[in-house]
Amino acid sequence: MSYFDVASSAPLHPVARQALQASLDEGWADPARLYREGRRARLLLDAAREAAAEAVGCRPDELVFTTSGTRAVHTAVAGTLAGRHRVGRHLIVSAVEHSSVLHSAETHRTQGGTVSEVPVLRTGAVSPDVYAEALRPETALACLQSANHEVGTEQPVAAVAEACRAAGVPLLVDAAQSLAWGRVEGGWSLLTGSAHKWGGPAGVGLLVVRKGVRYAPQGPADERESGRAPGFENIPGIVAAAASLRAVRAEAAAESARLRELTDRIRARVPELVPDVEVVGDPVRRLPHLLTFSCLYVDGETLLHELDREGFSVSSGSSCTSSTLTPSHVLKAMGVLSEGNVRVSLPLGTPAEDVDRFLDVLPRTVAAVREKLGAPAGAPAVTVVRDDSLVVDALGKRCPIPVIELAKVITDVPIGGTVRVLSDDEAARLDIPAWCEMRNQEYVGEEPTEGGTAYVVRRKAP
Repeated sequence: MSYFDVASSAPLHPVARQALQASLDEGWADPARLYREGRRARLLLDAAREAAAEAVGCRPDELVFTTSGTRAVHTAVAGTLAGRHRVGRHLIVSAVEHSSVLHSAETHRTQGGTVSEVPVLRTGAVSPDVYAEALRPETALACLQSANHEVGTEQPVAAVAEACRAAGVPLLVDAAQSLAWGRVEGGWSLLTGSAHKWGGPAGVGLLVVRKGVRYAPQGPADERESGRAPGFENIPGIVAAAASLRAVRAEAAAESARLRELTDRIRARVPELVPDVEVVGDPVRRLPHLLTFSCLYVDGETLLHELDREGFSVSSGSSCTSSTLTPSHVLKAMGVLSEGNVRVSLPLGTPAEDVDRFLDVLPRTVAAVREKLGAPAGAPAVTVVRDDSLVVDALGKRCPIPVIELAKVITDVPIGGTVRVLSDDEAARLDIPAWCEMRNQEYVGEEPTEGGTAYVVRRKAP
């Protein structure tokens, strides 16, 4: 079995396993106590904090350990907004942040705060100039991930941090996806990370608050972790997290170059081997191990199941999954195809042979899924309205059926004629324009219709 989903969670690194087992015997006592066992636990905790701080690039007393990366984000946002409430209640996030950031933003909004969501380019990156324009005198906090968790695009953190510094606004960086590969450059103010993303144990996150940032811990007071992460420290988990971060950093330079070659191979070969595929994300400014592509006319859930049967564990941001019927907010913000979406994120040490086998399996797997969807039961009715216009009734049909039916009939209208696709699937709002761009057709726009929306496409010369 080839596990290609470390962007979700990385396998436990061997160094983490060794550190965890060793510290279970040495780090069980209360590090706040002065007796021998407590002092031993405190030494382990302090050493782990120093190692993590060195890897992040901060002072040890600026870093605390939390129960998860999500908890670190929630704590950072709430504490900074509270600490700077006299400045204002304006929060800035990018449109492609991790859900933990967006959920924090929504909570802030429901509590009476204001939120600005900065759009991204088609590559998934923000424009530093556009981000800077969102800054206001009443901005209390700005948030920007270091690299995107779905498409791997790296964000211009240093440039945005400089704009924030000039405006006197602290910048919170969610670095969960990038910490394994190196420090986050630039003058950021707060940073979060999650151990299970770099091969540490789940249940350990980290939060860095630079000296000088106005910060007010929320919730009942607690003396542990500078009052920012209440509760008894998970010392074995923390020790394993710090040890694994140091270990993966030691391998990062060599593995980064090797894995980038493998993902570059996938990026180049997939469009050659599989027709009607869009590789998304920035081709250059991206994480070395992660790439995403989307396949037209493919049910994402079915494709993932079929790849699993072939021995490959991959992920998807497609709307066609059992967990959601709405498109990934990241793909939606980028304006790219969401159907048949596959995210490949390679673990350290991935053999080139596994990638070659994936490229061998993928074309026939996609072809088989497309064949199954080629003649769906109860195919939508097509009604001729005029000689140069068709209506495709895809109401009640989920992706990728509306796009498949559009592709079937586009040549039935003359050049300049239109096809109206009726759909009540939210994914159509993203996938039909994306199909038009891929197939060189003109997307006219959408119109309200009974039971859904009519998406209007005009046929252009092939």
